[in-house]
Amino acid sequence: MPTARDSLKEYKAKRNFSITSEPEEGGQEGLEELTFVIQKHWASRLHYDFRLELDGTMKSWAVPKGPSYDPHDKRMAVHVEDHPISYSSFEGTIPEGQYGAGKVIIWDKGTWHPLDDPHEGYRKGNLKFEIRGHKMHGKWVLVRMKGHGEKQEPWLLIKEKDEYVRSAEEFSLVDEMPDSVKDLPMPGAMKKTKDRKAPARAIAGVKRAVKKGQQPDGAVKAALPASLQPELATLVDGPPANPDDWIYEIKFDGYRMLARVEGKEVRLITRNGNDWTSKMLPLRDAILKAKLPDGFYDGEIVVHDENGKPNFGLLQQAFDGRKAGQIVYFIFDAPYLNGYDMRSVRLDERRAMLKEVLAKRASDAVRYSDEFGTNPTELVAAACKLGLEGIIGKRRDSLYLERRSPEWIKLKCQLRQEFVIAGYTDPQGSRTGIGSLLLGVHDKDGQLQYAGNVGTGFNDSTLRDLYKKLSALKTDESPFPPKAVPGRKHHWVKPKLIAEVSFAEWTRDGSVRHAVFQGLRADKQAKSIGREQARHVEEGTNMNPATGGADSGAVQGRIPESLKVTHGERIVDPSTGVTKLELVRYYALVADLITEHLKTRPLSLVRAPGGVGGELFFQKHSEVGKLPGVKQLPAALDPGHPPMLEIPGTEGVLSAAQWNVVEFHTQNASCKTYEKPNRIVFDLDPGEGVQWKAMQDAAQLMHAFLDQLGLPSFLKTSGGKGLHVVVPIKPMYDWDTVKDFSKSVVEHLARTLPDRFAFKSGAKNRVGKIFIDYLRNGRGATTASAWSARVRPGLGISVPVSWDELGALKAGDQWNVQNAHTRLDRGNEPWSDYAKSAKTITAAMKQMGLK
Repeated sequence: MPTARDSLKEYKAKRNFSITSEPEEGGQEGLEELTFVIQKHWASRLHYDFRLELDGTMKSWAVPKGPSYDPHDKRMAVHVEDHPISYSSFEGTIPEGQYGAGKVIIWDKGTWHPLDDPHEGYRKGNLKFEIRGHKMHGKWVLVRMKGHGEKQEPWLLIKEKDEYVRSAEEFSLVDEMPDSVKDLPMPGAMKKTKDRKAPARAIAGVKRAVKKGQQPDGAVKAALPASLQPELATLVDGPPANPDDWIYEIKFDGYRMLARVEGKEVRLITRNGNDWTSKMLPLRDAILKAKLPDGFYDGEIVVHDENGKPNFGLLQQAFDGRKAGQIVYFIFDAPYLNGYDMRSVRLDERRAMLKEVLAKRASDAVRYSDEFGTNPTELVAAACKLGLEGIIGKRRDSLYLERRSPEWIKLKCQLRQEFVIAGYTDPQGSRTGIGSLLLGVHDKDGQLQYAGNVGTGFNDSTLRDLYKKLSALKTDESPFPPKAVPGRKHHWVKPKLIAEVSFAEWTRDGSVRHAVFQGLRADKQAKSIGREQARHVEEGTNMNPATGGADSGAVQGRIPESLKVTHGERIVDPSTGVTKLELVRYYALVADLITEHLKTRPLSLVRAPGGVGGELFFQKHSEVGKLPGVKQLPAALDPGHPPMLEIPGTEGVLSAAQWNVVEFHTQNASCKTYEKPNRIVFDLDPGEGVQWKAMQDAAQLMHAFLDQLGLPSFLKTSGGKGLHVVVPIKPMYDWDTVKDFSKSVVEHLARTLPDRFAFKSGAKNRVGKIFIDYLRNGRGATTASAWSARVRPGLGISVPVSWDELGALKAGDQWNVQNAHTRLDRGNEPWSDYAKSAKTITAAMKQMGLK
């Protein structure tokens, strides 16, 4: 058998190592496993060099088209000279005049595992093996063909049939994953990502004892996060068919509350992230006295009446400070506990550990929410008889999901939900203040719809308090569609207050019957209130995560079964470990929100098959046959060019994400009036050395100047370092006119405040300054859409915010793919007035001396 040195004679003879940077020899053999490498090589023709470690060298084949996961693709593989093992780490450019001159990258690497004797297989020309790489997986075979006098042996590289097989029509490995993996660790050393949902169904119904001091499966050592989004329950129309798989608790008539405990610091946080610690100082002190381990505790605060029953009205009165000591905190979960992230631990094990923690620490003010009974039908009946609101059911094996989940269900004694107060009627007889409240809920388009009124459940004190609060919100405009409310004598108010109301039923026209006022809610956003629809519990396991209409009962965001996510395990962002599947899930979660910003506008798609740091493809045009939901616009919109693209709905968002689209960019005009833009975008981009406070000040200055010009403006984070200020305008002027106007605005600011703003682009021109990019307003220019992720480390997302929130913003990438759920309760609400705010720029142009 020839030695490795003998095998490398041909390799060395072809190269001048005083010129080329390719290694001459050397390299450590795989100590436990044989290694492989595939190098993408731009020589006289692009090809892929496929190399397998064997007998101290890398056996090598040149594969012109690269490998394919389709077994029908028999890819030509030309056998070439052996290379040294050290060549596996070579990435660079072979100089002109040298053999194989051109660029070389490490396209894939990992280990290979012969399925038979590799020496015999290699000698006979039938080498079968399994590959474990970043891109290459599963079983493959190299087969030698009968030669016809060629100088180099022709072989075929073929994918064997296994679970990794993919049709060439739906997936091209070399096109989808074009970039280098040089900086990635060997696959065996990679940190494996975990699908938190996966264990749940696999261990359904199984109880496992966790020894004292031992952490259960799924617990991960982790620092306590600053915030947490609570898991929300789904209203269902009846008990589950498999009741033994569930636990049941009382549905408390109170406020959901998270307690963040870290040392001697306790924060009490509402479901929407508001810090209410100052309102409940006695409860904070009780939690401190209990000496709970560091963690995030999830529960409900209540106040009991004289019969020991939770009373929502008494809870509200307790916040005036004098009765705050009556508040009781029932804890039912601990998603973080004692230095561990417990969200991937099954519920019954989380609760067992929580119960153990509270066993010696509970008090009158801090209690464990125990489960009771196993028959949900009997439990609901008992709860109703006792005057309780109902029961909550939770799957024993469920993980803690920071969204509305079908794994948690609520069964109510009577219909009860929140409504937006849109107005009131005059009192009758001896009543003072108000007669009845006019109620509303938002439909799927965000329009407030009349839902009837409530005129009972008030006492004199409540009536006076309501009248005072409603008087401060008086308006002449009805928030409902025209003629939605019967009668004439109504007092309208701005739809900001939320009433909790119980009622007997919904009428056919969408109004409540026999309604009773229970109290005001201050822990939810008015924009999130919709009609709560009870669902069948068996549907629950297939429902989607909530997208922001958190209380509408609508559960959205699941990846449809019709969408096949290929290579979901591929890492998109090495800095966070976010995979392609997680990115597609993010877009499923925000699909409805981003569609509001995409539909009717031509757009560009930024594809990143190689993830963050890889090669990007910025596509304004594409064939859409394999992209369901992505449509081509009429060619007449952009004569002389291929058709532009539009995504009008969820299907297009998800098929694009499967196609490795990370960023969605839109133009400033709608398809219907393409030659006349209907918005202006100012992109505030910080130069080197600019602090975030300066960015906030700059945005506020721009807001003030636009306001002075009589123009409305809306704010969003960019998902990167900056901020976007967007001005809706009426489509009256052409592209050049709008662009010139935006340029004059930026020039004025840069001229007036030259120490803050730079007019010229380029890094040297804006050190310590902020460049306001007006070029986004040219014909065909695009800006990252709201809710689009960005191809940057961390995968920041662009999020609509209100001007009131500017001072509290921490960065342009404050929200990202992983923490987006913490913003879904606001959704697009900060821009709710966008569509009706558009104005012509005629008067502003006159002020700027342009007309």
